[in-house]
Amino acid sequence: MGLKSKIGSGRARAHRIVHHHNRKRLWIIRVAGILLVAGVFTVGLFIGDGRLGVHVPWDKYVAPVATGLPDKLDYTTVNQIYESLKTNYDGKLNEAQLLDGLKHGLASAPADPYTVYFTAKEAQNFNKELNNSFSGIGAEFTLDSTGNIQVIAPIAGSPAAAAGLNAQDVIAGINGTSTSGYTTEQAVEKIRGKAGTKVTLQIVRNKAKVVSLTITRQNITAPSVVTKTLPNNIGYMAINTFADDTSNLSQKAAQQFVSDHDKGIIIDLRDDPGGLLSAAVDISSLWLPQNQLILQEKRGTTVVQSYNATGNNILHGIPTVVLINGGSASASEITTGALHDNGAAYVIGSKSFGKGVVQQLIPFGDGSQLKVTIASWYRPNGQNINHKGITPDKTVSDPGTGIQLPTDPQLQAAEAYLNK
Repeated sequence: MGLKSKIGSGRARAHRIVHHHNRKRLWIIRVAGILLVAGVFTVGLFIGDGRLGVHVPWDKYVAPVATGLPDKLDYTTVNQIYESLKTNYDGKLNEAQLLDGLKHGLASAPADPYTVYFTAKEAQNFNKELNNSFSGIGAEFTLDSTGNIQVIAPIAGSPAAAAGLNAQDVIAGINGTSTSGYTTEQAVEKIRGKAGTKVTLQIVRNKAKVVSLTITRQNITAPSVVTKTLPNNIGYMAINTFADDTSNLSQKAAQQFVSDHDKGIIIDLRDDPGGLLSAAVDISSLWLPQNQLILQEKRGTTVVQSYNATGNNILHGIPTVVLINGGSASASEITTGALHDNGAAYVIGSKSFGKGVVQQLIPFGDGSQLKVTIASWYRPNGQNINHKGITPDKTVSDPGTGIQLPTDPQLQAAEAYLNK
């Protein structure tokens, strides 16, 4: 789902983001579950991330939901802290550090893991990750309900997957330093690094077992969609993330499935953290008739935007299975819900992550950005899945990362369903 827009002469992109996890995933460390709107004056990107260039009137989002806030903040107590730091701190500090600290702190005040302030450097790294080009270990992270840095999923074939990093692992330490109190972005910054260098992670697994993993960083660039033909003429499409190339690659895959007269299709969204909303709309539209509802966004109780199928439904009527697991989030959940609720697909696997909120990227003149939660999204059946996830039609235990397809019980269940 990736809607793009150019804002001012700086050609800044606005995104709506919907993402989260990844077994096959591309990031080194992605902010879990982004569903982004993007654009300060013009909303042009939906990452749900979304990229089709859907224009969303900004006035639908400007009316505040939070009430009781003053027109301006009283900075008296902030200045008291500043004066105390300036007078007493035994170390080096500059004005830019202090201002960035204030901005990070202000963005963290809602205690919403998806509302984040990015410095110019952090924003640049975030955008690289969104487009699947970065240097790191190849895993996605988020904050769990208790504030721990948690693995959403490693990317298939990544250094993280090869080292044995698993979804749901908690990163307790990085190179011997505790991550207590870290934001996702701070953890990412510590784990990210030049290709060829190493990072050691202290992992808490299953809330008990402590594991230390040393991982060599690599440059990671990978297509977001991988396809193949399985036995008995079943088309297989694994979507690792909803990125810039996803709509085009999935369209080509769909055309090949039709050309090959495939009798059934498997969409593998396991460990897909999400991404562009527009890509989720495009992929869902390959199955759904024009104008069929894909999702709605609500701000409070008011519907501010509905997304419908575009009519490019060349796969309509072909039996389809969607595979999901705990690493499937955001745009993955939008696609799953759209196909399932409209009767276009059967869902197999384990319960998805549960990210049902939308973020907007607001760029500033110095290159910094604010990613802020602006709405919640709802499935065609009216459900919001935030913190709940999607329960499959058929639950099959997650085999974990690094499983080869022939020994994958979830995939085998999908093939059995289509071979009936």
